[in-house]
Amino acid sequence: MTDHGEGETVTDLRVFRRGADGREVELRGSTVRRERDLQRRVEAGLEEMLGIRLVASEYATGRWHRGRVDTLGLDENNAPVVIEFKRGVDAGVVTQAMFYVAWLKSARLEFEALVRERLGEKAAAAVDWRRPRAVCVAAGFSNHDRVMVQERREPVDLVRYRVFDDGGEGLLALHLVDSVSWVAAADEVEQPASERIAEVAAEVAAGVPGVVAVPECLRELYGEVDEALCAWGEVEVVPLRHYIAYRRMRNLGSVVFRPSLGQVLVTLRLDPDTVELEEGFTRDLRGIGHLGTGDLEVKVSSVEDVERAAPLFRRAFEAA
Repeated sequence: MTDHGEGETVTDLRVFRRGADGREVELRGSTVRRERDLQRRVEAGLEEMLGIRLVASEYATGRWHRGRVDTLGLDENNAPVVIEFKRGVDAGVVTQAMFYVAWLKSARLEFEALVRERLGEKAAAAVDWRRPRAVCVAAGFSNHDRVMVQERREPVDLVRYRVFDDGGEGLLALHLVDSVSWVAAADEVEQPASERIAEVAAEVAAGVPGVVAVPECLRELYGEVDEALCAWGEVEVVPLRHYIAYRRMRNLGSVVFRPSLGQVLVTLRLDPDTVELEEGFTRDLRGIGHLGTGDLEVKVSSVEDVERAAPLFRRAFEAA
């Protein structure tokens, strides 16, 4: 998916702060002094910023590959992730990241051992090797990198950063520039919801392991939910074993099916304290074991429920 036009530069992101006189003052953006400073800050808030759990930092890939991965992680959909940082604009960052993804796929047992050590046995057993991906965080990206990502359909997120105030120790802004997954459509035409749903159903029928089934009785209702979740911009739809994830830089929500109740359950990445909960429609999931990611559950039983949920879907999209 592509969020932004080719003409954008790092200076397009503008941040303002209200001064003592009540007037808005623009903060001057800059890059970090050292690449390691950027890596340190992002790793410290990796789950909050990118929805990724830290597995290893500055990890050596061995004598054959002779490299060192900036950061290894496991995302909220259990996909292995390689993260590469660049202080400025480096035309080779995507190539380097994909080199490390190739290494990662050849070192499955090694990575799972790292996950087991850092995150526990349950996390190691859940690693999903179908969609290993890369995240590149840099001050900007060359046109070469962006074209290569779109043409090759590499599983990579391009994230642009900027720091504001205090010589790089103040505000840190992250801006998703491009995101492409292995399962993205080859053409640039937006895929209709009906086609996405049909693809999921086809994978299930073909016996693809680890893909949730879309119940026939909920197919039409799920189509309405899918369309509403994707209505606010480009969203990646990832069918998984127990739920279907909707993600931008992080998951914005997950979909679970309850055919016996005629419901599509949507869990959103929203703070339930910021929502006026309605009995039988929205529920606080904090402290309750559940499938998918997010703390707010929305029970959808009709098209009218989809319309009621639309403002919540939009908030989750903007927060992801």
